[in-house]
Amino acid sequence: MNRLNRRTLLAAAATTAAAASLPKLAYATEATEAMTVMNPTAPHLSSARAQLSALRRREISARALLEKVLEHHAKVNPGINAVVTLDAAGARAAADQADRHLAQTGRPLGPLHGLPITVKDALETKGMRTTSGSPDFSNHVPDKDADAVALLRAAGAIIIGKTNVPTMCQDLQTSNPIFGKTKNPFNEAKTAGGSSGGPAAAVAAGLTSLEVGSDLAGSLRLPAAYCGVYALRTSRGTSPIVPTRGHIPRPPGWATSSDMLTLGPIARTAADLEVLLDVLASPAPADAGAWQINLPAPRYTSLRQYRVGIWADDAYCRVDSATRALLGQVAGHVRNAGATVDDATRPVDFAGSDKLFQRLMYATASATATDAGFAADVEAADKIPAGDPAGLFLHSRTMRHRDWLRADEDRQKLRAQWADYFTKHDILITPATPTAAIDDQTATPPPQRFITVDGQKRSYYDQTSWVNLASPVGLPSIVVPAGRTADGLPLAIQIIGPYLADRTVIAAAKHLARLLPTPVTPPAFTA
Repeated sequence: MNRLNRRTLLAAAATTAAAASLPKLAYATEATEAMTVMNPTAPHLSSARAQLSALRRREISARALLEKVLEHHAKVNPGINAVVTLDAAGARAAADQADRHLAQTGRPLGPLHGLPITVKDALETKGMRTTSGSPDFSNHVPDKDADAVALLRAAGAIIIGKTNVPTMCQDLQTSNPIFGKTKNPFNEAKTAGGSSGGPAAAVAAGLTSLEVGSDLAGSLRLPAAYCGVYALRTSRGTSPIVPTRGHIPRPPGWATSSDMLTLGPIARTAADLEVLLDVLASPAPADAGAWQINLPAPRYTSLRQYRVGIWADDAYCRVDSATRALLGQVAGHVRNAGATVDDATRPVDFAGSDKLFQRLMYATASATATDAGFAADVEAADKIPAGDPAGLFLHSRTMRHRDWLRADEDRQKLRAQWADYFTKHDILITPATPTAAIDDQTATPPPQRFITVDGQKRSYYDQTSWVNLASPVGLPSIVVPAGRTADGLPLAIQIIGPYLADRTVIAAAKHLARLLPTPVTPPAFTA
């Protein structure tokens, strides 16, 4: 593949739009090439690859495609409330400019030329209201794009609006005082998940072919699992492979973000994840003068070449019978494909990993506390004995720097355990969630919320335990729609890979998708 130069992209993003030619999409197979054929009667419901191919070949104009998308929005979005800010006038102007550029130069603006997409309302978007669902930012209109949004614009994307989030992205379902609740497009009584509930619901319902979500504690992958779409948590080491400046939280104007936060693509196909990954994988602007990110190609060209670990269930976070059955079916498909399967695999101690993740998450969240609020937390933490499980939140939130350094050392040792595991395995397949989408509990106070697993009440936060295996150690993790419940709700699996093997987990998902049932789509998708 003739790679798009990241330095060029960032320079263009800092000024106007890049004028780069559309690269050939990497690692395409005959199956994925077939997805570049656009649906002539519903072009807006085609894959991102198909839309981009049609735009590049002038089979459809950017303005005509946009009008189809806006028409679909008018029919579908009022019922699910996924897109909460829509800039139709700005999108039309951008689409017309894209069409003029292509007519005059014969070249697309970039690899996302003319593609209408939405952006999570946690990412600052120049000239467009960006609230992160918080009344404190209800009138916030940034004068600068988040770095990831700048990359989208430089690649030629047309940003048509913002998708809903819980207040400050701090819930596992999506509702806030400004815009209200986003409904699961399959069943309005179920949650769409959070915090990327709006983005996942929008992709599932055909309101956009691609989205950028954020993930600290499963915020990207949980909604994808509940809404039946694909999502990739990208690799993160000392720095992320997708720049995170401009994500709220932290507050507008902050230069830093959480040390576990990642941004990643959401799409209806695994191949479309790769389209957006090619644009987003980039150093931060300050590093772009010397650094480039060139992610390794997939390890193999066939599923039978993979050494696959399968962790189907665990006493620490039991999954329900439908999910166990799904993992059994997936294991059967992988074996029948000729891959080497290890279904007794246990890379790390689940409980220990989860506790470490919680400690680091609570610690990083304290950065934006007010001085008075943090002082109150310190006072309250001092009254709880060390080692008391009830004090995990406050002790972690107020830990001394020395204690954080020790926790970070534990994180590095955990990373080494995973690295050793991936010398003997290529990928690990796990459940994505313990169950399909749970009942919406927006009206229920958080302490009273719960999930039900095979009739047994469990902690509300068990929803993300499986996806958070990858979170503290920065491993790439992809959620794959893999089946459905008897009631028609999506069921999903997770594929975890080695650090920086983002393309490998996407490739594995593409191989596996050929063996799995066609992902279920909600009624709104064809409305």
